[in-house]
Amino acid sequence: MLVLITYDVNTENTAGKKRLRQVAKQCVNYGQRVQNSVFECVMDTAKCRQVKAILEDIIDKEKDSLRFYYLGDNYKNKVEHIGAKQSYDVKGLLLY
Repeated sequence: MLVLITYDVNTENTAGKKRLRQVAKQCVNYGQRVQNSVFECVMDTAKCRQVKAILEDIIDKEKDSLRFYYLGDNYKNKVEHIGAKQSYDVKGLLLY
């Protein structure tokens, strides 16, 4: 299923900046960054629970937030892209 993960991390201090880097690093491991704090991830339910637990352990729940949007398997008609960044095939090969 396609899961959209978004986050907002308070970076007013050094600890917040560290949390932001940690959250971004974890999200890169599981999906494709489509905007600064937005990742599209194709994963099953078990992997999603695992990623959610990892990210929950990183953030400060009093200052930061995570949002998970579950778009399911039939997501192609639910995602529309307009603008400069090229769209990509989320199930395709990712090269770095």
